[in-house]
Amino acid sequence: MHRRRRVPAVLAAALTLTAVLGCSGTAARTGTSTTPTAGGTATPDAAAAAVAPAGDVAPVHDPALIVSEGVWYVFSTGPVQREQGGTVQVRRSLDQGRTWETVGPVWDAIPAWIDRHYAGGTLPDNLWAPEVVEHDGTFYLYYSASTFGKNDSITALATNQTLDPDDPDYRWVDRGAVVTSPQPSLGGDADLAFNAIDAGVVEDRDGRPWMAVGSFWNGIFLVPLSWPSGKAVAGWQDRTVHLAERPGVEFDPVEAPYVVRHGEHFYLFTSWDFCCRGADSTYKIAVGRSTSLQGPYVDRDGRRLLDGGGTILLETRGEHVGAGGQSVFEDTLAYHYDDGANPTTPHLPTLGLGTIRWAEGWPELR
Repeated sequence: MHRRRRVPAVLAAALTLTAVLGCSGTAARTGTSTTPTAGGTATPDAAAAAVAPAGDVAPVHDPALIVSEGVWYVFSTGPVQREQGGTVQVRRSLDQGRTWETVGPVWDAIPAWIDRHYAGGTLPDNLWAPEVVEHDGTFYLYYSASTFGKNDSITALATNQTLDPDDPDYRWVDRGAVVTSPQPSLGGDADLAFNAIDAGVVEDRDGRPWMAVGSFWNGIFLVPLSWPSGKAVAGWQDRTVHLAERPGVEFDPVEAPYVVRHGEHFYLFTSWDFCCRGADSTYKIAVGRSTSLQGPYVDRDGRRLLDGGGTILLETRGEHVGAGGQSVFEDTLAYHYDDGANPTTPHLPTLGLGTIRWAEGWPELR
């Protein structure tokens, strides 16, 4: 497979979806954000992908890319208002990411246990921010549920023996919750808020799985998991590590963590600022690295990600607005952006793919 402080409640990227997965140009969050210089930009002209995906590439939000038996799959946030059931959407490409088709939703409806969890309050409109990894022949799908503008969140798990929807064994089995928030004593700090969405799974050098997770609310955390269950280990709250936040920036706008190992380093990719505002989206992708999975992570200028550091990898370029919600598979970065050039629905959230090359130990896009 391949500072701690409270912040006011804000809306995480996976929560900010409007009628077409959120990018209709209306501001779906509260407040605004300003971005101090932190770590510079990896490449001045880093923009679109070496692969220009075509076909059914919109609306796509928070894409999770995985390749199995030569077929590329993207899992993404479900449609709001429970259209098509509101569950995680699946697309595939038979030509290495060039052309995409819809496979369909993971399930026809949001699992009943999630609705029971939110009974008496607001039910989630959809499921968010999936992550898919393979371990020992089993595929693990992590997904999130929450309600608008709150951190009453769940990251949950489903498993499957195949990603091929034409295989008779294709069936996503729901395994229930992995972590929930808020956690009143995460890491032994009773004042540390936490938001359990935007999972990204990585193994350490000993093959033990960890889940990077978090959105706003003090930023990004690393939760220990266990194979083969794929669930959090007993007492995970006391073993959870704080990886990144943006102190001094209003609302602490950092989310969508994804950690990959390359050479001697682990690289933490995050999304900064605000998505889903159409032409006004300020989403961007930043990165830092560490020789240890548990950090500390620093940017190219040596600034710690816990202190607000991060080297910008990809940001708005022309009509390619607000890139973020990323995942990484081998040398391919998957993300969504608001497509200002869409002729029928301007700024519809759209799948983007970028090819990563490594220069002096840092990722750049080509």
